[in-house]
Amino acid sequence: MEPRDDEPQPWSPSGHIPADARRMGLNANVPDGAMLEFAGALDSTKLSHRVVAWVLLGAFATPVVLTLLSLLR
Repeated sequence: MEPRDDEPQPWSPSGHIPADARRMGLNANVPDGAMLEFAGALDSTKLSHRVVAWVLLGAFATPVVLTLLSLLR
């Protein structure tokens, strides 16, 4: 079955990167742009997407909190 031209392809970027990030040169092919594309594609109505968002928040916040705690000692 051939895909039609008018339907989006699952492997193509769907444009979840903000305009200012695109002006800076970020796209889905660079690491920071890929992270923005992934985070922008999360849907808050789906439980699994909310879980992924919390895991990502924890992954990015944990080093910051640990660094601050080590500085306060």
